[in-house]
Amino acid sequence: MSFITPKEIVHSLNIGPGMTVADFGAGSGHYVFPIAKILGSGGKMYALDIQKNLLEKIKTEAEEEHLDNVEIIWADLEAEKGARLANSIVDKVLIANLLFQVPTDKRANVIREAFRVLKVGGEVAVLDWNDVSSLGPSALQRLTESEAERIFLENGFVKEKVFPAGDHHYGIIFKKTRD
Repeated sequence: MSFITPKEIVHSLNIGPGMTVADFGAGSGHYVFPIAKILGSGGKMYALDIQKNLLEKIKTEAEEEHLDNVEIIWADLEAEKGARLANSIVDKVLIANLLFQVPTDKRANVIREAFRVLKVGGEVAVLDWNDVSSLGPSALQRLTESEAERIFLENGFVKEKVFPAGDHHYGIIFKKTRD
């Protein structure tokens, strides 16, 4: 049984210097820091979460690591314009281990919010618990890979590719091809 490290996941996402990336549900920043280092001073890393204490932890760690390109944003991603970002300003959105926590009837809201903030040609990377793992949330909470694909396609995305995410997760990249 293997877990892939955030650094390995980030490597699969084709993130480069100078990009703008938003981590929806950043938690304690497991993906924020490796991404921010790749983006460099010309890039921007938005860490979005509803838990203010976790955002403060990210802010403190970013300051300690001299990562001036990290900006924390308190966000309710289930609400319309809840990301508190302008339309079409980010190159990539990461949604890692978040959708299983979102009520079933609100998941499309989070996906529409990712669509709204992405530039045309931008991508959203989805990483969540697969339906075969004995670890993690209950089967009732999980968003299966096929269900994730269905909801993203229904909300304007095109499936780009799958990426390795370890034994317990699936990873899919979707692209925004139109406004």
